[in-house]
Amino acid sequence: MKTKFLSLLTIALMLCAAVVSAKKVHTLGDSTMAPYDESATVTRGWGMYFGQFLTNGWTSINYAKGGRDSRGGYNELWQTAKNNVEAGDYVIITFGHNDEKINGMDRDEVYQYYVSKGMTTEAAALDSRGTTPYDTYKKWLGKIVDEVIAKGATPIICSPVCRSYMDGNGKVQRAGRHDLGDKFSALTAEGIKENQKVGADDHTMDYAYHSQQLANEKGVAFIDLTTATKNLYESYGTRTKCEATLFDGQGSTHFNTTGALLVARLCAQLMKEQNILADDITLPTDLSVSPADGAMGEGYKGQTLQKEFTVNGFGLSPEEGTVTIEATDGIQISFDKADWKQSLSVDYSASTLVKTFYAQLTLTQDGETKGKITIRQGEKTIEIPVSATAITLSGGTEIKAYWRLEKDDQCELTGPANVIGESFQGMYIQRYSNPNSATVWPAWTGYDASRKMQRNLLMGDVWPADEIDDNPERYIQWGIKPSVGMDLKIDLISLFLCGAGGSGMCAHVYYSTDNFATRTTIFEGKKMTANNPQYVEAKPVLTVKEGEELLIRVYPWYNGTASGKTICLSDLTIHGMAVDNTTGISTQLNANSQKPIAFFTVDGRSHTQMQRGLNIVRMQDGSVKKVIL
Repeated sequence: MKTKFLSLLTIALMLCAAVVSAKKVHTLGDSTMAPYDESATVTRGWGMYFGQFLTNGWTSINYAKGGRDSRGGYNELWQTAKNNVEAGDYVIITFGHNDEKINGMDRDEVYQYYVSKGMTTEAAALDSRGTTPYDTYKKWLGKIVDEVIAKGATPIICSPVCRSYMDGNGKVQRAGRHDLGDKFSALTAEGIKENQKVGADDHTMDYAYHSQQLANEKGVAFIDLTTATKNLYESYGTRTKCEATLFDGQGSTHFNTTGALLVARLCAQLMKEQNILADDITLPTDLSVSPADGAMGEGYKGQTLQKEFTVNGFGLSPEEGTVTIEATDGIQISFDKADWKQSLSVDYSASTLVKTFYAQLTLTQDGETKGKITIRQGEKTIEIPVSATAITLSGGTEIKAYWRLEKDDQCELTGPANVIGESFQGMYIQRYSNPNSATVWPAWTGYDASRKMQRNLLMGDVWPADEIDDNPERYIQWGIKPSVGMDLKIDLISLFLCGAGGSGMCAHVYYSTDNFATRTTIFEGKKMTANNPQYVEAKPVLTVKEGEELLIRVYPWYNGTASGKTICLSDLTIHGMAVDNTTGISTQLNANSQKPIAFFTVDGRSHTQMQRGLNIVRMQDGSVKKVIL
């Protein structure tokens, strides 16, 4: 008995040790921090790379999403993250970009003002985001901080990274530092006053300043990423050079891989200097590569998989030199995803190198394919193992959900699954028509300009100015879910989309199986050419289990204020296989004492009793049986 007790105690201690070792840094923020799919866009958020500077068992979990202000940070992102935050964890919090959406006014206050004046059109068209820096911005950040502390975790407030608003002298301007003091709006007793201004030493409208004030008031750590990124941008001398090096080519806010990586490193460096996780943060000065493992996961036979890598070097010796990158047979590498080779080289200077490259592997055989990539700088060599596994879909029933979107929003469904119909948030169907008589479809479709699409507008019909990312309260959604006793293996999501009325339409397309607590990007379109439908296709290796839903959402916005511009959609397809998730087929129900409580056909239709053929039966204990009658 004593031996048994000691064994149980040992197991318990091991489990406790495993729990203790799960040390996490959670990151909450907006699009400048958010994760992006490397196959869908060149945009990167710095939260994607922060984890590579952690060591000693610490990991980073990134909850950031584009378009979120501090209110959305609390009401959405924190509500997801807090279920995973444990005592001893750290939570990095950074918002500000989208808090500026109504020129420094609070969205809820302005909405109530419009309603009180009977201005229903203005109220309906109002952006869902926006806070006052000195009041509601601090309120929502403070609520996150208080609840992080209540969980026994440590909050860290980071001021927002700068925008690359640089003057002719290469200095980041006031608005680029998130200080709206030169031009803001204010809701007063006399109404809304626009084009307001305060002196350069007045921080009333300075979001970064108030984030630091909040940290001081709460007695929590503060990382000044606003000043750090200001200094980083200005080190390049000009806005042109800064944006070419650090930004994604789509404006003054979002980073490419180099920019995101350097900002993540800056945050880690500032934390280490302030003795925050100082022993658990590493700042490599030698040659390194991220990620260190080239596992590409699963794909379908014949599919080509890609993975992004970044070579980093700080303090390299000699100060100038060349780094070579070589791949084994079957693997190709490229700097631009256009010119694929088996060997690449890149020069560096000033002892510094930050360079992104891509690897691709085509699955030509069943099972696992392996290889490696070798990186060399002088006598330094790094080897990255590369692997991928080819799979096939079999043993199930084909399913296909198809929304033509030519005259209505009905879905044609083939196979045992359940459709989640088209729905709208902040949007509505304007009409069904061809985008324009000069519409140009991809040649391979065989479609001509007469083909109709579903044209959609936002509520209020006027696209707001200054939107640089999607609005969390504006999207169009479709979905599918398994029938009783089935799982869905999804291998294709596709659709056509474009803008009409102007070439400023932008959109993100995502899918999710957890009601958008997390999401995967399958398309990013910026300033899409009007009347030119683009084909969006994703081939995920994705299982939707019984009880889950696969949701697809299109989030549109427009590049600048405009009225009447529509986003046009057609031919949404979800394809895959429905497979049994039960353990076999019975010919009777009296195998145990449990009673049947519900009967279904294999395509999910409910019946009051068993029918001739194959039935799916849910038992009193929640189990599912397949029974032939």
